[in-house]
Amino acid sequence: MDFKKELAAILFELLDQEISAAELEQLIEKPKNTSHGDLAFPCFTLAKLKRKSPNMIAQELSEKIQSTIFEQTEVVGAYLNLFLNKKLVSEKVISEIVAQTNHFGAHEFGGGGNVTIDMSSPNIAKPFSMGHLRSTVIGNSLALIVEKCGYKPIKINHLGDWGTQFGKLITAYKLWGDVEKVKQNPIKELLALYIKFHDVAESDPSLEDQGRGWFKRLEDGDEEALMLWQWFRDESLKEFSRIYELMNVQFDSYAGEAFYNDKMDRVVRLLEEQQLLVESDQAQVVELTEEQLPPCLIKKSDGATLYATRDLAAALYRKENYNFAKSLYVVGHEQSLHFKQLIAVLSKMGYTWAETMVHVPFGMMLKDGKKMSTRKGKVVLLEEVLTESITMARHNIEEKNPNLENKDEVAKQVGVGAVIFHDLKNNRMNDIEFSLEEMLRFEGETGPYVQYTFARACSILRKGNWQEDVPPVDFHTAWEKEWKVISMLIEFPNAIQRACANLDPSQVAKYVVDLSQAFNKYYTQVKVLEESAEQPARLALVYCVTVVLKEGLRLLGVEAPEEM
Repeated sequence: MDFKKELAAILFELLDQEISAAELEQLIEKPKNTSHGDLAFPCFTLAKLKRKSPNMIAQELSEKIQSTIFEQTEVVGAYLNLFLNKKLVSEKVISEIVAQTNHFGAHEFGGGGNVTIDMSSPNIAKPFSMGHLRSTVIGNSLALIVEKCGYKPIKINHLGDWGTQFGKLITAYKLWGDVEKVKQNPIKELLALYIKFHDVAESDPSLEDQGRGWFKRLEDGDEEALMLWQWFRDESLKEFSRIYELMNVQFDSYAGEAFYNDKMDRVVRLLEEQQLLVESDQAQVVELTEEQLPPCLIKKSDGATLYATRDLAAALYRKENYNFAKSLYVVGHEQSLHFKQLIAVLSKMGYTWAETMVHVPFGMMLKDGKKMSTRKGKVVLLEEVLTESITMARHNIEEKNPNLENKDEVAKQVGVGAVIFHDLKNNRMNDIEFSLEEMLRFEGETGPYVQYTFARACSILRKGNWQEDVPPVDFHTAWEKEWKVISMLIEFPNAIQRACANLDPSQVAKYVVDLSQAFNKYYTQVKVLEESAEQPARLALVYCVTVVLKEGLRLLGVEAPEEM
């Protein structure tokens, strides 16, 4: 049902195969104004090839096209505008969605290849803040999107469970910690200790040395340091798992930074064998001058390994264990240089698969226009936001539909969905201003708006006694009023393909908003439930809208309640 592809195949034959169908498909446009047709083909590129004016080529092609798919062609300057056969295409689209249901829009170009997705990665002993939301929901949505395109996603929660911050935390705990307080409220107490460390360190720089010293003891396997670290890790994971459950996010691996401790010596050895390590200010680095990048630090002067060493070990481990076709790192844009260096070093080591590794950057979550910072205590806790969002959604339901069954379940679906959708509707590179009121609005480009549209469509189907196993509907109508909705349904597979190609879930989020708007406009213009010869076909169209909206929301990690 790819009409661009079909048009490209027709043009390929008409142009005596002088330009490939794939190239022609790239040239085909979708006019913004529907009065200019459903597809448009600009003929400028062909002028040199055919040694004719593009206007003349457009005219000749218009006269030659013989296809039942198009009910009309028109020439406007160098553009050949084509209007799809509304009745034929409507029948085709609706029959396909009814037959395929939630499989509609799927692609197979992934060929079953593994895609590792490094995502979420909160720091142990720190609260799960709104700052971690972006990596979690973008990564989760990308996993669902690549799966829809025929890949096998492998979601890896690369926990921040190692590093100098644990030396600082152990120092703070040893100086000011209270074992009972930590047991009662681990994350809150550990965060308070972490913040206190940085406050005191501003006037007492020796604390930083103590912190580094404790981390070195941790790296060397010191019994007390390891015991405290394990305790901090276990308590943190209990907290995190509750939040992941709330968002319905699962992982295939929780192998964090500590997992690679015994795998880094091999990286250093491989770099030494290839004579890639050089000394710089008593540290060991890989020079990346040819790549126009700063040197990549591998080992510090005190022998401690670094973030880059660990990520090199992780990349090797993942390639050897998962044999990925692609490896995605859903990490904030401030880490862009790190990933450029990581890929450059692996390429220098002779690993051609390094080019399949992709950093998927994103903008910041802001509060009052400023970045949220755990270190300075300016943090908004994700669990509190989700809980408040659910409470507000429950209040809205109580006001608008007090007789609704399973209010708590629907409030959870709407409240959590609102927070996720608010993030994913934005291009991932944009910074996002945190606003619960904005997220939960039932109008505009919000999750509740799309969910409400889905619930409204489900209500129409219930009132119209729609049955999924009905025989093929008889299309009497000219489908003029329905055409905008049909045109949107046609676009669903393309939106998924774009989201996968650009690693950008906002393509799907924007699509479900546009489909919702088209459907709501249609519903105000046409009495779908009015008994007429067109009613079965119109109900079939409404059913198709529910299928696509539900699947679109699923690809974003958002649930679709049938009643609201």
